[in-house]
Amino acid sequence: MTNDPKYEKFLIKEFGHWKAYIHESQNYLGRFYLLAKREDALDFFEMHNSEIREYLSAGRMLKKSLEDLFHPDMFNYAIFGNTAKHLHTHIIPRYKKERLFGGVIFRDENWGGNYAPYDIDFKVSEELLIKLKDKIRDKLPNQ
Repeated sequence: MTNDPKYEKFLIKEFGHWKAYIHESQNYLGRFYLLAKREDALDFFEMHNSEIREYLSAGRMLKKSLEDLFHPDMFNYAIFGNTAKHLHTHIIPRYKKERLFGGVIFRDENWGGNYAPYDIDFKVSEELLIKLKDKIRDKLPNQ
């Protein structure tokens, strides 16, 4: 997850301290994550003040893009560090009713509960991921 070139095709936007990527798991349409660019960033509460300010600004901007595109009913946020030992936050849009994007129906099977566990067998094509990433990026304000 950290600075691996194979993920760059999923890059939504690069900020000064953060990179936003579309998540390969799209059980929740528009799921993305913010990844700290600082090499030694590990702990959420050890963020630098400039990282905090940009984290909030970037997160709000991306959240607004998803709200405009897909109208999620709410969002979940997850910061683990168990598998990828680098500071990142998952932003997970939640939906009461199904959404259609790129000919694929997205259903929030866990609405009203925790987003996990979810169907790990649900996959979308790389082509659809790129289309989704581009759609989100194109909805961001020009900065």
